[in-house]
Amino acid sequence: MGINDLMVFLGGSMGAVCRYAISIQVKRINSTAFPFATLLINLSGSFLLGVLLASDTGSLMQLFLGTGFLGGFTTFSTFQVENITLFRKGKYGTLFVYVTFSVALCIGAVFAGFRMAG
Repeated sequence: MGINDLMVFLGGSMGAVCRYAISIQVKRINSTAFPFATLLINLSGSFLLGVLLASDTGSLMQLFLGTGFLGGFTTFSTFQVENITLFRKGKYGTLFVYVTFSVALCIGAVFAGFRMAG
């Protein structure tokens, strides 16, 4: 395992643990059917990715923070599972709002982070 692999491994592990901890806390505060935890995590991760894109951190920090931490922190797979769950429960309105907000707000968050850091 080289240094690049190690940076991705360490960042990814830390990102996944942070995602889990935030998810648990958000679900304690808000136990509705709407998947606020994943939306919050993906929004904040998108914003931080925009900040990282605008910063000149060097390749090792890009690997650690971008590919590793933010890759482990944000979660497209959980987003997909929640979409299927809402669909199977017949919560089509919630599904539409969740998908629309997730895509639009996360793209906006990347732009906002990029603009703020640039």
